[in-house]
Amino acid sequence: MIVITAPTGNIGRHLLSRLLESAPAAGEELRVIVRDPARLPDAARGRVEVVTGSHAEAGVLDRAFEGADAVFWLVPPDASLTPYDTYSGFTLPALKALAAHGVGHVVGVSALGRGTPLADRAGLVTASLAMDDLIAGTGVAYRALACPSFFENLLEEADSIREKGVFTDSVDADRKAPMVAVADIAATAAGLLLNRSWTGTDSVPVLGPRDLSPNDLARIMTEQLGRPVRYERQPLDELSTTLVGHGLNEAFVQGIVDMKRAKDEGLDAGVARTADTTSATGFEQWCAQTLKPAVLV
Repeated sequence: MIVITAPTGNIGRHLLSRLLESAPAAGEELRVIVRDPARLPDAARGRVEVVTGSHAEAGVLDRAFEGADAVFWLVPPDASLTPYDTYSGFTLPALKALAAHGVGHVVGVSALGRGTPLADRAGLVTASLAMDDLIAGTGVAYRALACPSFFENLLEEADSIREKGVFTDSVDADRKAPMVAVADIAATAAGLLLNRSWTGTDSVPVLGPRDLSPNDLARIMTEQLGRPVRYERQPLDELSTTLVGHGLNEAFVQGIVDMKRAKDEGLDAGVARTADTTSATGFEQWCAQTLKPAVLV
């Protein structure tokens, strides 16, 4: 039995789709934890066991982890909480449930940066890495998917790209760093969940085919969209003021600012690309398949 948290989110929906295709042949049953079962895809109906509720709740986890062999663990960031409460606080009930039900394997979504000098001052990333340590401390076999920024973050800029030809971030325009498509994160998770021959604790980097700077992204978007797109760098203090003004928790906002500062200082750099760490989807392909339909509506 494989339990999937956040099955209707960006990563979870891709993972659920993959497991619906592959799990039956592998003799695996699927169970999902979801607040609103109506949001599950039609393909899942009647084919997965559904536990309704939040995976922050001990009672929900107790029902969901009973008889489970493996769990996909994804914490949805909550901008009303502190970084600690968002990740570690949210995960504490799961630690008890994993131990109580003897779950053997967990695959979690985390971040790059472990072992670097920046890891202790990287805001949300630091909080995510602390969550990994808590899960690993239960004794389960654990694989943390160490992810860079997602291509999908640019979907939040679709209106600005359409209307102004501009996208923003806070890193240097020439700062190259890995990025990845969420579908490729899901593919890596599916492989680990279906083939549980691994033991112990480790991080699994999931990197796009090449490092890209904001200027690279602008050039490729211009080519793929057939219209000029340029990058504007937003100062961190301006970003902080804007987010606090939108009502986000001030500690959470500081976590975002610290994360972005660390990324601009090279937090995501330094992981070697190998056949095992490099995913399939390039930015050009993602633009054509995902960003272009969102912008050119």
